[in-house]
Amino acid sequence: MSAGQECQGRLGRRTVVNAVGAAGVVAVLAACGSEQTGKTGETGKGGAADTSGEALAKTADIPEGGGVVFADQGVVVTQPKAGEFKAFSSKCTHQGCSVKGISEGVINCPCHGSTFDAATGAVTGGPATQPLPAKAIKVEAGSISLV
Repeated sequence: MSAGQECQGRLGRRTVVNAVGAAGVVAVLAACGSEQTGKTGETGKGGAADTSGEALAKTADIPEGGGVVFADQGVVVTQPKAGEFKAFSSKCTHQGCSVKGISEGVINCPCHGSTFDAATGAVTGGPATQPLPAKAIKVEAGSISLV
């Protein structure tokens, strides 16, 4: 085999390796962007899915005085008082971080320390200045779903 033929063979392999490499990067990036969480209320990556009518949780899963963040659905569900359920956007109005750590009637944003009232969504501590937008939910037969 001449030096020219050998060079062409390597160039062909490089082209194939580069093409496969690019496809591999695309596959990895696609996989990274699609991480999802279950209905445990843990926060995670992924876009807000349209789950209108689909049960988010059982009422027994939402602690009194606390709440659960459903990151995939973009909602936080709270139970400020026994049997009273509220829902708000899970995106902090300061810079869009996902809230978490709901306890003692307060929804917390871990990014910059904003806090919100679990019964109304009102700001109780900045830097956020706008309340969490309310979300419509339906509570029926021990189940909570988005409307």
